[in-house]
Amino acid sequence: MSSTLGIDFGTSNSAAGYVRGGAPVLIDLEAGAQTLPTAVFFDFDAKKMRVGERAAQALLSGEEGRYMRGLKSLLGTRLMRESRMLLGERLDFIDIVGRFLAEVRRRAEAATGETFDRALSGRPVQFHTADEARNAQALLDLTEAYTRAGFSDVRFLNEPEAAAIANRAVLEDGDLGLVVDIGGGTSDFTLFRQGQGGDIDILASHGVRIGGTDFDRRLSIAKVMPQLGMGSDIRHAFGNNTHVAPNAIFNDLATWQKIPFLYGPDTRRAARELAKFAVHPKRLARLEKLLEDELGHDLAFAVEAGKIMANDPAQTDPVIHVGMLKRGATLPLPAAFMHRKLTPLADQIGEAAEVTLSMGHVSAAEVNKLIFVGGSGLMQVVEDALRQRFPAAQMHRGAAMAAIVSGLAIRSATAFDDQP
Repeated sequence: MSSTLGIDFGTSNSAAGYVRGGAPVLIDLEAGAQTLPTAVFFDFDAKKMRVGERAAQALLSGEEGRYMRGLKSLLGTRLMRESRMLLGERLDFIDIVGRFLAEVRRRAEAATGETFDRALSGRPVQFHTADEARNAQALLDLTEAYTRAGFSDVRFLNEPEAAAIANRAVLEDGDLGLVVDIGGGTSDFTLFRQGQGGDIDILASHGVRIGGTDFDRRLSIAKVMPQLGMGSDIRHAFGNNTHVAPNAIFNDLATWQKIPFLYGPDTRRAARELAKFAVHPKRLARLEKLLEDELGHDLAFAVEAGKIMANDPAQTDPVIHVGMLKRGATLPLPAAFMHRKLTPLADQIGEAAEVTLSMGHVSAAEVNKLIFVGGSGLMQVVEDALRQRFPAAQMHRGAAMAAIVSGLAIRSATAFDDQP
């Protein structure tokens, strides 16, 4: 018998669930884990694609291949349909996402003994802020990826609405709740009222293209990229004049989904030229070596780990470990620096929450429950920005990483009821 698989395809992590015996079941997609890193590694020696933790392990162990993460952020862009040769095949990124989703399906079927021909997928409220053409294209791209993964049909549910469904148990009749879903690539909001019998009334949903990877990028540009020569003076080939090193390489190196595109001969040649003509060449030499050794993702993981450390109250001296640049080197992340660099992004998220209220025609004072989901929703600057705007609301953190997939699993039982 065929069942519907609820899939939370995330920028950083993915998860899957379904309904069994009337209750939602979350599926282990890795050994003992219900979340699967949304990452792939094309292993050049084994001639196969690895996914999840195995992809990260292959990268960090130095295996020969190509690592990709943050693929969801490419949806709706021209890069999504650009093809390249990988393991002897010409693939575009829809193929790659489709193969990742096919592996999610395969693992879910192996773990449950079910056959999943249809999918209910989560989606951001907006893939691209205020760009309807790109939003529409992103949904087409994702739909095609599910088709290439072998699903006969797919339907979509806004991710914060799925989280609202999953968190009904923490609300009482009449409560006005706001889901705050801070994901890897987007921040999404659903304003809803709890009705009698556990039903919910969705009043408004809204989203903005700011997520955890944007916080990583901001930290990387401010703290790490200067160590690689960002902002350095470069001499002209002739004469004594200088110019500042172009920012493009550094901006891309700080952006998860763009890192795989930096290892081509043109970028490496540009880095060599910068190092050759740099007034102070030591830092540009680090950039040249990092690209030559393809350590961009190692650096991005280090920045992400530093961000997580800085948001752990038990850590008194958080740092970014940058041993790939200089043996044993660390870069400090003091609280004042974190606040100064990240608060502007958190304020944009808070402003998007206010837009959601405006769409629902309610005031902040009326909201009595804030429900945080998504790993990046645990960041202190985000919590501070929301507390300022909703001082009277009670904050609730459920299973931050499982709320969306739980709601998708619940709704999967009825997602295709209008079909025979």
